[in-house]
Amino acid sequence: MTELCHSSPVRRLSHPAVLIAGILLIAMNLRAPFTSIAPLLERLQAALGFNATAAGLLMILPLLAFVVVSPWVPRLARGLGLERSLFLALVTIAAGIVLRVQGSMLALYLGIGLIGAGIAVGNVLLPSLVKRSFAQHVALLTSCYVLTMGIMAAIASALMVPLAQGSSAGWQYAMLIVVVLPLVTMGVWWPQLSRRSLPAAKEAEKDVEKGAARPMRQAAVWRSPLAWQVTLFMGINSLLFYTVNSWLPSMLADNGFSAEKAGSLHGLLQLASALPGLILVPLMPRLKDQRLIALATPCMSLAGFIGLWLMPEWALVWVLLLGAGSGASFILALSFMGLRARDAMQSASLSSMAQTLGYLLAAMGPPLIGALYDMQGNWQLALMVCAFLSVLMAGVGWLAGRDRQLPEASASE
Repeated sequence: MTELCHSSPVRRLSHPAVLIAGILLIAMNLRAPFTSIAPLLERLQAALGFNATAAGLLMILPLLAFVVVSPWVPRLARGLGLERSLFLALVTIAAGIVLRVQGSMLALYLGIGLIGAGIAVGNVLLPSLVKRSFAQHVALLTSCYVLTMGIMAAIASALMVPLAQGSSAGWQYAMLIVVVLPLVTMGVWWPQLSRRSLPAAKEAEKDVEKGAARPMRQAAVWRSPLAWQVTLFMGINSLLFYTVNSWLPSMLADNGFSAEKAGSLHGLLQLASALPGLILVPLMPRLKDQRLIALATPCMSLAGFIGLWLMPEWALVWVLLLGAGSGASFILALSFMGLRARDAMQSASLSSMAQTLGYLLAAMGPPLIGALYDMQGNWQLALMVCAFLSVLMAGVGWLAGRDRQLPEASASE
């Protein structure tokens, strides 16, 4: 991802610990408000009267928001500044959390959509903030905030059912209490609003001028088989992760697990998906060829899906495998966007292609699997489909993991 923002000159903060705390708190808001819904899906369906297909559509709203909102985030940052844009993202997430518990399907959908829009802004801008302020420690701080994101998502998922059972307001209380996260973060982030870091307009203009000598670079990327391999690797992994994230509690409930146990395992899934970053982020720069890792991580997911299908009583093992496999694959996909490109401009084009198409593909997962469940009345066919997609992803990963780069655009392009 290209650096979106900078301050000129970049001033040292008198208390960098405050900024680090703000970064980690913002990261806590980028998964938990959305993923914590899954343990309550059956309660929501009973209260509002919608089927598994509609529930699947509900769970893809943040993905669609990411696809729609992300291209506009740099323009937002140019207008408001990086710090104020992140504050607006927190306000949007908080508003969505409050709106979604108003007791109607329309409010639920609109609230989830707002949460997704706020998360999209944070997803795009937080890496730029880290690069701007801690350029010498990007890998370390990125690992920390990815881990923090996973830990908070795990805690939120594990607490949803107990909170719902412990209050007369039920699911509405459990889903509303999450608003504490953005509110606390806004309080910690408030001192940063005195700054107004803007996009690096001059550098962007220079990049455009350089790009004029190499026209249609993005078109060349879209015609590259390697670019499609990277895109499919990311897209299939995202589809599988968001499918499991949406339906795991329901799968476990249908196999005799209590709601509390299913919620705890769902939280473990979030934590397991964050842990591979501690190993892969520092390891990736040392590896020229990533074929073996790109083959192995989908096989972890494959084992998890087969295990849930054939031996659901061992769900703890399968959830760990699913989380670690999807988390490691996600880090690989992000790394491929830089490793397979020849320069920053080509990397940006590959990133745009992989994330746009990848998240569109991911958005198909939850409603498709929900529809299969509605048709069959059980999760067996859905888990078989997920296992097949894991095999396909392993094959694509072997191709994407080769030590190759995208071709140069020809002068005639």
